[in-house]
Amino acid sequence: MHAFFALHPFHISSSSILHMSKHSILTETEFFKLINSSQKEEQLHSAYNEFVSHITELCHDVSELKILMVALMFTEIELQYHHKLRSESQGCETSVYINKALSFVQKIQSHLTTLSKSPIIDNLNIQSSNNINKLKWTGSLVELIEIIYAFDEIKCINDGESSINELTTFFGQLFGIEIKDSACYNAYTDMKRRKNDSRTYFLDKLSQRLNLRMQRDDEKERLRR
Repeated sequence: MHAFFALHPFHISSSSILHMSKHSILTETEFFKLINSSQKEEQLHSAYNEFVSHITELCHDVSELKILMVALMFTEIELQYHHKLRSESQGCETSVYINKALSFVQKIQSHLTTLSKSPIIDNLNIQSSNNINKLKWTGSLVELIEIIYAFDEIKCINDGESSINELTTFFGQLFGIEIKDSACYNAYTDMKRRKNDSRTYFLDKLSQRLNLRMQRDDEKERLRR
């Protein structure tokens, strides 16, 4: 998943937004109001940025992928209509922003189509629909990312065919936390900067604690004899 998915969050959750308006949610934005009115072109820049941010925020919730895809298809049709309507006004600022929005929507659709075919996302959607997501990660984000990179390196999930982005999306949804691309990259960069002989602090701790547990169990079994 690209970095543009890590934009500023909205106050209303993406899930709530999608269920309120479904297919027309993106065509009810300020951006569409402006291109429909053909007035206040000076406001188009900020309205366009808000429109893009709106889409990227909705992309965080992969459990609503099908609804989002329908909304994007509806939005694409509306933008194509406006594009054709203004095709004769090549120098019009509104026409420029319509073309930018249409290109962005189409690229997002292409990205989500690829994402929807991922087996790990299919499993995640099944879990979301069954409301299984009751486990919460209570460790630090860096510790979770350390595990994710270890899984990616050892290729023990989907024979290593799942990308880091797919793994972070899966574990984020599984444990009910948001892991932005920038946070994942920054955490891994911080891990590489560690000065100790071993830079895998959390994995080392896991190994140490598990070995201690087995030693305690061995001792208990010895005392029973």
